Amino acid sequence: MSALVPLIVMLPLLGAAVTLIFGRNPRLQVAVSSGTLAAVSIIAAVLLAGVDAADQAFAVSVGGWPVPFGIILYVDRLAALLVLVSSIVLLAVLLFSIGQGSADGAEETPISIFNPTYLILGAGIFDAFIAGDLFNLYVGFEILLVASYVLITLGSTESRIRTGAVYIVVSLVSSILFLAAIAMIYGAVGTVNMAQVAERVAQLPQETQLVLHLLLVVAFGIKAAIFPVSFWLPDSYPTAPAPVTAVFAGLLTKVGVYALIRTETQLFASNSIDTLLLIIALATMVVGVLGAVAQAELKRILSFTLVSHVGYMIFGLAIATEDAIGATVYYIVHHIVVQTTLFLAVGLIERKAGSTSILRVSGLLKAAPLLAVLYFVPAINLGGLPPFSGFIGKVALFEAAAEVGTPLMIVLIFGGILTSLLTLYALMRAWNLAFWRSEEEGAESDGRIAYLGSAPAADVQQDTRVIPSIMTVATGGMVAVTIALTVFAGPLYALCDRIGSGLLQPVTLQQIDEEAG
Repeated sequence: MSALVPLIVMLPLLGAAVTLIFGRNPRLQVAVSSGTLAAVSIIAAVLLAGVDAADQAFAVSVGGWPVPFGIILYVDRLAALLVLVSSIVLLAVLLFSIGQGSADGAEETPISIFNPTYLILGAGIFDAFIAGDLFNLYVGFEILLVASYVLITLGSTESRIRTGAVYIVVSLVSSILFLAAIAMIYGAVGTVNMAQVAERVAQLPQETQLVLHLLLVVAFGIKAAIFPVSFWLPDSYPTAPAPVTAVFAGLLTKVGVYALIRTETQLFASNSIDTLLLIIALATMVVGVLGAVAQAELKRILSFTLVSHVGYMIFGLAIATEDAIGATVYYIVHHIVVQTTLFLAVGLIERKAGSTSILRVSGLLKAAPLLAVLYFVPAINLGGLPPFSGFIGKVALFEAAAEVGTPLMIVLIFGGILTSLLTLYALMRAWNLAFWRSEEEGAESDGRIAYLGSAPAADVQQDTRVIPSIMTVATGGMVAVTIALTVFAGPLYALCDRIGSGLLQPVTLQQIDEEAG
Protein backbone atom coordinates (compact mmCIF):
# COMPACT_ATOMS: atom_id res chain seq x y z
CA MET A 1 0.00 0.00 0.00
CA SER A 2 2.86 2.41 0.80
CA ALA A 3 4.08 2.04 -2.80
CA LEU A 4 1.03 4.05 -3.90
CA VAL A 5 2.00 7.11 -1.85
CA PRO A 6 4.64 8.60 -4.22
CA LEU A 7 2.26 8.19 -7.16
CA ILE A 8 0.08 10.96 -5.71
CA VAL A 9 2.75 13.48 -6.72
CA MET A 10 4.53 11.60 -9.50
CA LEU A 11 1.49 11.06 -11.70
CA PRO A 12 0.55 14.76 -12.01
CA LEU A 13 4.17 15.71 -12.70
CA LEU A 14 4.50 13.01 -15.39
CA GLY A 15 1.12 14.04 -16.80
CA ALA A 16 2.29 17.66 -16.94
CA ALA A 17 5.41 16.60 -18.86
CA VAL A 18 3.35 14.60 -21.37
CA THR A 19 0.83 17.40 -21.92
CA LEU A 20 3.66 19.89 -22.38
CA ILE A 21 5.35 17.70 -24.98
CA PHE A 22 2.11 17.21 -26.89
CA GLY A 23 1.00 20.83 -26.64
CA ARG A 24 -0.34 20.78 -30.19
CA ASN A 25 -2.62 17.82 -29.53
CA PRO A 26 -5.49 19.18 -27.38
CA ARG A 27 -7.40 15.90 -27.30
CA LEU A 28 -4.40 14.00 -25.97
CA GLN A 29 -3.78 16.75 -23.42
CA VAL A 30 -7.36 16.55 -22.17
CA ALA A 31 -7.24 12.74 -22.01
CA VAL A 32 -3.96 12.72 -20.08
CA SER A 33 -5.05 15.43 -17.65
CA SER A 34 -8.41 13.83 -16.94
CA GLY A 35 -6.93 10.35 -16.64
CA THR A 36 -4.21 11.56 -14.29
CA LEU A 37 -6.60 13.26 -11.88
CA ALA A 38 -8.99 10.29 -12.01
CA ALA A 39 -6.09 7.95 -11.16
CA VAL A 40 -5.04 10.14 -8.22
CA SER A 41 -8.65 10.09 -6.97
CA ILE A 42 -8.69 6.29 -7.03
CA ILE A 43 -5.29 6.04 -5.33
CA ALA A 44 -6.38 8.51 -2.63
CA ALA A 45 -9.59 6.53 -2.01
CA VAL A 46 -7.60 3.30 -1.67
CA LEU A 47 -5.10 4.93 0.70
CA LEU A 48 -7.89 6.47 2.80
CA ALA A 49 -9.62 3.10 3.13
CA GLY A 50 -6.31 1.43 4.00
CA VAL A 51 -5.22 4.03 6.55
CA ASP A 52 -8.62 4.02 8.23
CA ALA A 53 -8.86 0.24 8.35
CA ALA A 54 -5.32 -0.25 9.64
CA ASP A 55 -5.52 2.73 12.02
CA GLN A 56 -1.97 3.47 10.95
CA ALA A 57 -0.44 6.00 8.59
CA PHE A 58 1.62 5.13 5.53
CA ALA A 59 5.07 6.66 5.29
CA VAL A 60 7.66 6.50 2.52
CA SER A 61 11.27 7.61 2.74
CA VAL A 62 12.09 8.87 -0.75
CA GLY A 63 15.33 7.41 -2.10
CA GLY A 64 15.56 4.85 0.69
CA TRP A 65 17.32 7.25 3.03
CA PRO A 66 17.08 6.35 6.72
CA VAL A 67 14.48 8.30 8.72
CA PRO A 68 14.71 11.26 9.38
CA PHE A 69 17.46 12.17 6.89
CA GLY A 70 15.49 11.69 3.67
CA ILE A 71 12.29 13.27 2.36
CA ILE A 72 9.34 11.65 4.13
CA LEU A 73 5.96 11.35 2.42
CA TYR A 74 3.37 10.81 5.14
CA VAL A 75 -0.26 9.83 4.56
CA ASP A 76 -2.58 9.69 7.54
CA ARG A 77 -6.38 9.96 7.50
CA LEU A 78 -6.32 13.74 7.16
CA ALA A 79 -3.85 13.80 4.27
CA ALA A 80 -5.64 10.99 2.41
CA LEU A 81 -9.06 12.64 2.82
CA LEU A 82 -7.86 16.02 1.59
CA VAL A 83 -6.02 14.50 -1.38
CA LEU A 84 -9.21 12.62 -2.31
CA VAL A 85 -11.45 15.69 -2.06
CA SER A 86 -8.91 17.89 -3.86
CA SER A 87 -8.47 15.48 -6.75
CA ILE A 88 -12.25 15.24 -7.22
CA VAL A 89 -12.55 19.03 -7.24
CA LEU A 90 -9.61 19.40 -9.63
CA LEU A 91 -11.17 16.86 -12.01
CA ALA A 92 -14.57 18.59 -11.97
CA VAL A 93 -13.02 22.02 -12.63
CA LEU A 94 -10.90 20.52 -15.40
CA LEU A 95 -14.06 19.24 -17.12
CA PHE A 96 -15.57 22.71 -16.73
CA SER A 97 -12.49 24.27 -18.33
CA ILE A 98 -12.64 21.77 -21.21
CA GLY A 99 -16.13 23.01 -22.02
CA GLN A 100 -15.03 26.62 -21.77
CA GLY A 101 -12.05 25.97 -24.01
CA SER A 102 -14.15 24.21 -26.62
CA ALA A 103 -16.56 27.15 -26.77
CA ASP A 104 -14.13 30.06 -26.51
CA GLY A 105 -10.96 28.66 -28.02
CA ALA A 106 -7.68 29.74 -26.44
CA GLU A 107 -8.91 33.17 -25.36
CA GLU A 108 -9.59 32.38 -21.69
CA THR A 109 -7.83 29.09 -20.98
CA PRO A 110 -5.24 28.26 -23.67
CA ILE A 111 -5.11 24.48 -23.50
CA SER A 112 -1.44 24.11 -24.40
CA ILE A 113 -0.53 26.19 -21.32
CA PHE A 114 -3.46 25.44 -19.04
CA ASN A 115 -3.26 21.65 -18.85
CA PRO A 116 0.41 21.18 -17.86
CA THR A 117 0.23 24.15 -15.47
CA TYR A 118 -2.97 22.81 -13.94
CA LEU A 119 -1.40 19.41 -13.30
CA ILE A 120 1.66 21.04 -11.74
CA LEU A 121 -0.71 22.99 -9.47
CA GLY A 122 -2.31 19.68 -8.48
CA ALA A 123 1.09 18.12 -7.79
CA GLY A 124 1.99 21.02 -5.50
CA ILE A 125 -1.29 20.73 -3.58
CA PHE A 126 -0.91 16.97 -3.16
CA ASP A 127 2.74 17.27 -2.12
CA ALA A 128 1.85 19.83 0.54
CA PHE A 129 -0.79 17.49 1.98
CA ILE A 130 1.52 14.47 2.25
CA ALA A 131 4.75 16.26 3.24
CA GLY A 132 6.35 14.77 6.33
CA ASP A 133 8.92 17.50 6.81
CA LEU A 134 8.79 21.29 6.75
CA PHE A 135 11.09 21.76 3.79
CA ASN A 136 9.06 19.42 1.58
CA LEU A 137 5.96 21.31 2.69
CA TYR A 138 7.72 24.48 1.52
CA VAL A 139 8.52 22.81 -1.81
CA GLY A 140 4.86 21.84 -2.21
CA PHE A 141 3.82 25.43 -1.56
CA GLU A 142 6.30 26.74 -4.10
CA ILE A 143 5.20 24.26 -6.78
CA LEU A 144 1.56 25.26 -6.46
CA LEU A 145 2.41 28.96 -6.22
CA VAL A 146 4.55 28.96 -9.37
CA ALA A 147 1.70 27.25 -11.23
CA SER A 148 -0.84 29.67 -9.74
CA TYR A 149 1.19 32.66 -10.97
CA VAL A 150 0.67 31.42 -14.53
CA LEU A 151 -2.99 30.50 -14.10
CA ILE A 152 -4.07 33.74 -12.43
CA THR A 153 -2.73 35.82 -15.34
CA LEU A 154 -4.10 33.69 -18.20
CA GLY A 155 -5.47 35.93 -20.93
CA SER A 156 -3.00 38.71 -20.02
CA THR A 157 -5.68 41.36 -19.53
CA GLU A 158 -4.76 44.53 -17.68
CA SER A 159 -6.82 43.63 -14.59
CA ARG A 160 -5.35 40.13 -14.41
CA ILE A 161 -1.77 41.34 -14.71
CA ARG A 162 -2.38 44.00 -12.05
CA THR A 163 -4.04 41.71 -9.52
CA GLY A 164 -1.64 38.91 -10.41
CA ALA A 165 1.26 41.16 -9.47
CA VAL A 166 -0.28 41.78 -6.05
CA TYR A 167 -0.85 38.05 -5.61
CA ILE A 168 2.75 37.28 -6.54
CA VAL A 169 4.19 39.87 -4.14
CA VAL A 170 2.05 38.69 -1.23
CA SER A 171 2.86 35.04 -1.95
CA LEU A 172 6.58 35.80 -2.11
CA VAL A 173 6.43 37.57 1.27
CA SER A 174 4.65 34.54 2.74
CA SER A 175 7.23 32.18 1.24
CA ILE A 176 10.13 34.25 2.59
CA LEU A 177 8.61 34.17 6.08
CA PHE A 178 8.06 30.42 5.83
CA LEU A 179 11.62 29.82 4.66
CA ALA A 180 12.97 32.02 7.46
CA ALA A 181 10.89 30.05 9.96
CA ILE A 182 12.30 26.77 8.62
CA ALA A 183 15.86 28.09 8.97
CA MET A 184 15.21 29.25 12.53
CA ILE A 185 13.55 25.96 13.50
CA TYR A 186 16.45 24.00 12.04
CA GLY A 187 18.89 26.21 13.91
CA ALA A 188 16.98 25.66 17.15
CA VAL A 189 16.28 21.93 17.01
CA GLY A 190 18.58 20.59 14.27
CA THR A 191 15.90 19.01 12.08
CA VAL A 192 12.93 19.81 9.82
CA ASN A 193 11.20 16.44 10.13
CA MET A 194 7.81 17.28 11.63
CA ALA A 195 7.72 14.41 14.13
CA GLN A 196 11.25 15.16 15.29
CA VAL A 197 10.56 18.90 15.46
CA ALA A 198 7.52 18.21 17.67
CA GLU A 199 9.66 16.13 20.04
CA ARG A 200 12.51 18.62 20.30
CA VAL A 201 10.69 21.95 20.21
CA ALA A 202 8.93 21.13 23.50
CA GLN A 203 12.35 21.28 25.18
CA LEU A 204 12.94 24.88 24.07
CA PRO A 205 12.10 27.88 26.30
CA GLN A 206 8.52 29.06 25.89
CA GLU A 207 9.68 32.42 24.54
CA THR A 208 11.68 30.73 21.77
CA GLN A 209 8.77 28.44 20.96
CA LEU A 210 6.46 31.44 20.74
CA VAL A 211 8.67 33.29 18.26
CA LEU A 212 8.97 30.24 15.98
CA HIS A 213 5.27 29.49 16.40
CA LEU A 214 4.09 32.98 15.48
CA LEU A 215 6.39 33.14 12.46
CA LEU A 216 4.80 29.99 11.04
CA VAL A 217 1.30 31.23 11.87
CA VAL A 218 1.91 34.50 10.01
CA ALA A 219 3.36 32.69 6.99
CA PHE A 220 0.52 30.17 6.81
CA GLY A 221 -2.05 32.81 7.76
CA ILE A 222 -1.21 34.82 4.65
CA LYS A 223 -1.75 31.72 2.52
CA ALA A 224 -4.99 30.90 4.35
CA ALA A 225 -6.18 34.55 4.08
CA ILE A 226 -6.93 35.09 7.77
CA PHE A 227 -7.47 38.60 9.16
CA PRO A 228 -5.57 40.96 9.01
CA VAL A 229 -3.51 39.43 6.17
CA SER A 230 -6.53 38.61 3.97
CA PHE A 231 -6.57 41.95 2.11
CA TRP A 232 -5.06 40.48 -1.06
CA LEU A 233 -7.65 37.79 -1.78
CA PRO A 234 -10.87 39.67 -2.72
CA ASP A 235 -9.01 41.65 -5.40
CA SER A 236 -6.89 38.77 -6.75
CA TYR A 237 -9.35 35.95 -7.34
CA PRO A 238 -12.31 37.63 -9.15
CA THR A 239 -10.30 38.70 -12.21
CA ALA A 240 -9.02 35.20 -13.13
CA PRO A 241 -10.85 32.90 -15.59
CA ALA A 242 -13.83 31.09 -14.04
CA PRO A 243 -12.20 27.64 -13.66
CA VAL A 244 -9.04 29.16 -12.19
CA THR A 245 -11.02 31.22 -9.69
CA ALA A 246 -13.04 28.15 -8.70
CA VAL A 247 -10.04 25.93 -7.97
CA PHE A 248 -8.15 28.73 -6.22
CA ALA A 249 -11.12 29.50 -3.97
CA GLY A 250 -11.75 25.86 -3.17
CA LEU A 251 -8.21 24.65 -2.56
CA LEU A 252 -5.40 27.17 -2.18
CA THR A 253 -6.52 28.75 1.08
CA LYS A 254 -7.23 25.27 2.49
CA VAL A 255 -3.60 24.30 1.97
CA GLY A 256 -2.74 27.17 4.30
CA VAL A 257 -5.39 26.03 6.80
CA TYR A 258 -4.01 22.48 6.58
CA ALA A 259 -0.52 23.77 7.43
CA LEU A 260 -1.98 25.64 10.40
CA ILE A 261 -3.63 22.42 11.61
CA ARG A 262 -0.29 20.60 11.50
CA THR A 263 1.36 23.53 13.28
CA GLU A 264 -1.15 23.73 16.11
CA THR A 265 -1.81 20.03 16.69
CA GLN A 266 1.63 18.59 16.01
CA LEU A 267 4.54 21.02 15.87
CA PHE A 268 3.66 23.44 18.68
CA ALA A 269 1.17 21.52 20.79
CA SER A 270 3.22 22.54 23.85
CA ASN A 271 2.95 26.27 23.06
CA SER A 272 -0.66 27.41 23.03
CA ILE A 273 -1.83 30.60 21.30
CA ASP A 274 -5.49 29.54 21.32
CA THR A 275 -6.79 32.86 22.68
CA LEU A 276 -5.03 34.80 19.93
CA LEU A 277 -6.41 32.40 17.32
CA LEU A 278 -9.94 32.83 18.70
CA ILE A 279 -9.68 36.60 18.33
CA ILE A 280 -8.30 36.22 14.80
CA ALA A 281 -11.10 33.78 13.95
CA LEU A 282 -13.78 36.22 15.13
CA ALA A 283 -12.24 39.12 13.21
CA THR A 284 -11.86 36.99 10.06
CA MET A 285 -15.50 35.89 10.17
CA VAL A 286 -17.00 39.30 10.84
CA VAL A 287 -14.78 41.45 8.62
CA GLY A 288 -15.06 38.98 5.75
CA VAL A 289 -18.84 38.75 5.80
CA LEU A 290 -19.28 42.53 6.18
CA GLY A 291 -17.16 42.90 3.07
CA ALA A 292 -19.45 40.44 1.26
CA VAL A 293 -22.57 42.38 2.19
CA ALA A 294 -21.06 45.55 0.73
CA GLN A 295 -20.35 44.02 -2.71
CA ALA A 296 -22.39 44.17 -5.90
CA GLU A 297 -20.32 41.71 -7.94
CA LEU A 298 -20.84 37.99 -7.48
CA LYS A 299 -17.18 36.95 -7.59
CA ARG A 300 -16.27 39.57 -5.03
CA ILE A 301 -19.18 38.52 -2.81
CA LEU A 302 -17.94 34.93 -2.90
CA SER A 303 -14.32 36.01 -2.34
CA PHE A 304 -15.29 37.84 0.84
CA THR A 305 -17.40 34.91 2.05
CA LEU A 306 -14.36 32.72 1.40
CA VAL A 307 -12.37 34.87 3.83
CA SER A 308 -15.14 34.86 6.43
CA HIS A 309 -15.56 31.08 6.35
CA VAL A 310 -11.86 30.49 6.83
CA GLY A 311 -12.63 32.08 10.19
CA TYR A 312 -14.81 29.09 11.12
CA MET A 313 -11.86 26.77 10.48
CA ILE A 314 -9.54 28.86 12.66
CA PHE A 315 -12.31 28.94 15.28
CA GLY A 316 -12.45 25.13 15.41
CA LEU A 317 -8.68 24.84 15.45
CA ALA A 318 -8.45 27.29 18.38
CA ILE A 319 -10.98 25.35 20.47
CA ALA A 320 -8.34 22.60 20.39
CA THR A 321 -10.48 19.64 21.50
CA GLU A 322 -10.94 16.36 19.65
CA ASP A 323 -14.54 17.21 18.79
CA ALA A 324 -13.57 20.66 17.54
CA ILE A 325 -10.74 19.39 15.36
CA GLY A 326 -13.05 16.75 13.86
CA ALA A 327 -15.69 19.41 13.18
CA THR A 328 -13.02 21.62 11.59
CA VAL A 329 -11.93 18.86 9.21
CA TYR A 330 -15.57 18.23 8.23
CA TYR A 331 -16.04 21.97 7.63
CA ILE A 332 -12.92 22.12 5.47
CA VAL A 333 -14.24 19.32 3.25
CA HIS A 334 -17.64 21.02 3.09
CA HIS A 335 -16.16 24.39 2.20
CA ILE A 336 -13.80 23.07 -0.48
CA VAL A 337 -16.72 21.50 -2.33
CA VAL A 338 -19.37 24.18 -1.79
CA GLN A 339 -17.15 27.21 -2.50
CA THR A 340 -15.81 25.64 -5.70
CA THR A 341 -19.36 24.83 -6.81
CA LEU A 342 -20.54 28.39 -6.25
CA PHE A 343 -17.71 29.85 -8.32
CA LEU A 344 -18.49 27.40 -11.14
CA ALA A 345 -22.15 28.45 -10.99
CA VAL A 346 -21.11 32.10 -11.18
CA GLY A 347 -18.99 31.24 -14.21
CA LEU A 348 -22.17 29.96 -15.88
CA ILE A 349 -24.06 33.11 -14.86
CA GLU A 350 -21.36 35.24 -16.47
CA ARG A 351 -21.69 33.36 -19.74
CA LYS A 352 -25.49 33.47 -19.71
CA ALA A 353 -25.94 37.11 -18.67
CA GLY A 354 -22.70 38.67 -19.86
CA SER A 355 -21.96 40.05 -16.39
CA THR A 356 -21.59 39.03 -12.75
CA SER A 357 -22.91 42.30 -11.33
CA ILE A 358 -26.17 41.87 -9.42
CA LEU A 359 -27.02 45.45 -10.47
CA ARG A 360 -27.02 44.42 -14.13
CA VAL A 361 -28.21 40.81 -14.15
CA SER A 362 -31.91 39.98 -13.83
CA GLY A 363 -34.57 37.58 -15.09
CA LEU A 364 -32.38 34.46 -15.04
CA LEU A 365 -34.96 32.30 -13.25
CA LYS A 366 -37.13 32.36 -16.35
CA ALA A 367 -34.26 32.31 -18.84
CA ALA A 368 -32.18 29.59 -17.12
CA PRO A 369 -34.11 27.68 -14.41
CA LEU A 370 -31.46 24.95 -14.14
CA LEU A 371 -28.80 27.56 -13.50
CA ALA A 372 -30.99 29.01 -10.75
CA VAL A 373 -30.95 25.63 -9.00
CA LEU A 374 -27.20 25.16 -9.50
CA TYR A 375 -26.58 28.44 -7.68
CA PHE A 376 -29.34 28.18 -5.07
CA VAL A 377 -28.43 24.79 -3.57
CA PRO A 378 -24.78 25.52 -2.70
CA ALA A 379 -25.71 29.09 -1.68
CA ILE A 380 -28.11 28.00 1.05
CA ASN A 381 -25.61 25.29 2.00
CA LEU A 382 -22.85 27.86 2.52
CA GLY A 383 -25.33 30.00 4.44
CA GLY A 384 -25.84 27.13 6.87
CA LEU A 385 -29.51 26.27 6.38
CA PRO A 386 -30.52 22.84 7.69
CA PRO A 387 -30.19 20.02 6.84
CA PHE A 388 -27.17 20.75 4.64
CA SER A 389 -23.53 20.10 5.47
CA GLY A 390 -22.87 23.76 6.24
CA PHE A 391 -25.43 23.59 9.03
CA ILE A 392 -24.00 20.32 10.34
CA GLY A 393 -20.44 21.65 10.40
CA LYS A 394 -21.35 24.93 12.09
CA VAL A 395 -23.51 23.28 14.75
CA ALA A 396 -20.69 20.85 15.50
CA LEU A 397 -18.27 23.77 15.93
CA PHE A 398 -20.71 25.64 18.17
CA GLU A 399 -21.31 22.53 20.31
CA ALA A 400 -17.57 22.03 20.75
CA ALA A 401 -17.20 25.68 21.78
CA ALA A 402 -20.18 25.45 24.17
CA GLU A 403 -18.56 22.48 25.91
CA VAL A 404 -15.57 24.68 26.73
CA GLY A 405 -17.97 27.41 27.81
CA THR A 406 -15.64 30.34 28.37
CA PRO A 407 -16.98 33.87 27.76
CA LEU A 408 -14.79 34.21 24.66
CA MET A 409 -16.21 30.97 23.28
CA ILE A 410 -19.75 32.29 23.74
CA VAL A 411 -18.79 35.47 21.89
CA LEU A 412 -17.39 33.34 19.06
CA ILE A 413 -20.61 31.32 18.88
CA PHE A 414 -22.67 34.50 18.46
CA GLY A 415 -20.12 35.80 15.95
CA GLY A 416 -20.41 32.55 13.98
CA ILE A 417 -24.20 32.74 13.96
CA LEU A 418 -24.11 36.36 12.81
CA THR A 419 -21.64 35.48 10.07
CA SER A 420 -23.87 32.64 8.89
CA LEU A 421 -26.95 34.87 8.75
CA LEU A 422 -25.12 37.63 6.87
CA THR A 423 -23.67 35.07 4.45
CA LEU A 424 -27.17 33.83 3.74
CA TYR A 425 -28.38 37.41 3.31
CA ALA A 426 -25.62 38.34 0.84
CA LEU A 427 -26.05 35.19 -1.27
CA MET A 428 -29.86 35.24 -1.24
CA ARG A 429 -29.93 38.95 -2.09
CA ALA A 430 -27.78 38.11 -5.10
CA TRP A 431 -30.12 35.23 -6.06
CA ASN A 432 -33.18 37.44 -5.67
CA LEU A 433 -31.78 40.21 -7.86
CA ALA A 434 -30.17 38.03 -10.54
CA PHE A 435 -32.80 35.30 -10.79
CA TRP A 436 -36.09 36.30 -9.16
CA ARG A 437 -36.19 39.94 -10.29
CA SER A 438 -37.75 40.28 -13.72
CA GLU A 439 -35.93 41.96 -16.58
CA GLU A 440 -38.40 44.85 -16.45
CA GLU A 441 -37.64 45.42 -12.76
CA GLY A 442 -33.92 45.12 -13.47
CA ALA A 443 -34.13 47.93 -16.01
CA GLU A 444 -35.50 50.28 -13.34
CA SER A 445 -33.39 51.77 -10.57
CA ASP A 446 -34.05 50.16 -7.19
CA GLY A 447 -33.67 52.42 -4.16
CA ARG A 448 -33.29 49.44 -1.86
CA ILE A 449 -29.88 48.60 -3.34
CA ALA A 450 -28.75 52.12 -4.21
CA TYR A 451 -26.04 51.82 -1.58
CA LEU A 452 -24.33 49.22 -3.78
CA GLY A 453 -23.78 51.77 -6.52
CA SER A 454 -20.39 52.73 -5.07
CA ALA A 455 -19.25 49.10 -4.71
CA PRO A 456 -16.38 47.89 -6.93
CA ALA A 457 -17.82 47.02 -10.34
CA ALA A 458 -17.43 43.88 -12.37
CA ASP A 459 -15.53 43.87 -15.64
CA VAL A 460 -17.26 45.59 -18.54
CA GLN A 461 -20.43 44.03 -19.85
CA GLN A 462 -19.67 41.21 -22.25
CA ASP A 463 -21.69 39.50 -24.91
CA THR A 464 -23.61 36.47 -23.73
CA ARG A 465 -21.91 33.22 -24.66
CA VAL A 466 -23.09 29.69 -25.22
CA ILE A 467 -22.83 27.30 -22.27
CA PRO A 468 -21.50 23.90 -23.42
CA SER A 469 -23.27 20.98 -21.79
CA ILE A 470 -20.05 19.70 -20.19
CA MET A 471 -19.80 22.91 -18.15
CA THR A 472 -23.33 22.42 -16.85
CA VAL A 473 -22.65 18.74 -16.17
CA ALA A 474 -19.45 19.53 -14.25
CA THR A 475 -21.25 22.13 -12.12
CA GLY A 476 -24.22 19.80 -11.61
CA GLY A 477 -21.84 17.04 -10.56
CA MET A 478 -20.31 19.31 -7.93
CA VAL A 479 -23.81 20.23 -6.69
CA ALA A 480 -24.46 16.50 -6.35
CA VAL A 481 -21.27 16.16 -4.29
CA THR A 482 -22.45 18.97 -1.98
CA ILE A 483 -25.69 17.08 -1.44
CA ALA A 484 -23.73 13.85 -0.86
CA LEU A 485 -21.87 15.58 1.99
CA THR A 486 -25.26 15.90 3.67
CA VAL A 487 -26.66 12.48 2.75
CA PHE A 488 -23.50 10.70 3.91
CA ALA A 489 -22.75 13.11 6.75
CA GLY A 490 -22.86 10.27 9.31
CA PRO A 491 -19.96 8.16 8.00
CA LEU A 492 -17.99 11.22 6.88
CA TYR A 493 -18.35 12.91 10.25
CA ALA A 494 -17.36 9.69 12.02
CA LEU A 495 -14.20 9.64 9.89
CA CYS A 496 -13.51 13.29 10.77
CA ASP A 497 -13.95 12.43 14.46
CA ARG A 498 -11.29 9.76 14.13
CA ILE A 499 -9.07 12.31 12.37
CA GLY A 500 -9.57 14.78 15.21
CA SER A 501 -8.69 12.15 17.78
CA GLY A 502 -5.60 11.05 15.86
CA LEU A 503 -4.27 14.58 15.31
CA LEU A 504 -4.10 15.24 19.04
CA GLN A 505 -2.03 12.08 19.59
CA PRO A 506 1.72 12.78 19.24
CA VAL A 507 3.42 11.11 16.26
CA THR A 508 6.87 9.84 17.18
CA LEU A 509 9.87 9.42 14.94
CA GLN A 510 9.90 5.74 15.84
CA GLN A 511 6.36 5.34 14.49
CA ILE A 512 7.30 6.97 11.19
CA ASP A 513 10.42 4.78 10.97
CA GLU A 514 8.28 1.67 11.45
CA GLU A 515 5.67 2.84 8.94
CA ALA A 516 8.34 3.71 6.38
CA GLY A 517 10.08 0.41 6.93
